[in-house]
Amino acid sequence: MAMIDRDFFFQRIRQTLFAGAIQPKQAKGLTAILDRWDHEHGNSGDLRQCAYILATAFHETATTMQPIRERGGKAYLRANYDVAGDNPVRARTNGNTEPGDGARYSGRGYVQLTWKNNYRRIGDLIGVDLVGNPDKALEPELAATILILGMQAGWFTGRRLADYFSGSRAEWMQARRIVNGLDQAGLIAGYGRRFFAAMRDLDVMFSPSEQPSPPSSALRPRRPHR
Repeated sequence: MAMIDRDFFFQRIRQTLFAGAIQPKQAKGLTAILDRWDHEHGNSGDLRQCAYILATAFHETATTMQPIRERGGKAYLRANYDVAGDNPVRARTNGNTEPGDGARYSGRGYVQLTWKNNYRRIGDLIGVDLVGNPDKALEPELAATILILGMQAGWFTGRRLADYFSGSRAEWMQARRIVNGLDQAGLIAGYGRRFFAAMRDLDVMFSPSEQPSPPSSALRPRRPHR
């Protein structure tokens, strides 16, 4: 497939996904993801996969398109992820063995990378010390690398983009399993179809189970399944 005509793409999504205006930080985040996609694929990538990556970031960041830190405060993070929290066995199993690890290795990025073991594993895969420098997962270019390679290779749940978008297969709803079960699957499928339509100059169509209304801008605490 051809590379994306970015001028047309941004013009189209400005109306279909961003309520008429893309803010500078949103444009920066979109560009970081598209640049990484082009670096990985050039003219050969399946644009349905790219569209679903963008839809995931759009949802996970509450439309900001900026890598985010998990919300909820230190008490919330300690309770859910720390060895001194509500489930110390779960914390130790996931590598959070020291008091303070719950906040230190809480969710970051375009998809919320969580737990010390995952920071170590994915850091090793991309050649970056994320254990020693967990905030590097908030850098847009690095966050885009984790997002794209992680969704392609199945780093988050074992499910990969190619499991849902390959050849004639296009499973917009089921693709949510790459990141977080079927949580908000219809909503994100709708976003993905809009991004794809902007890439290919198509009239977007939705199945009855897809809900393409924009998400709330409020970032609420949630427990990542990663």
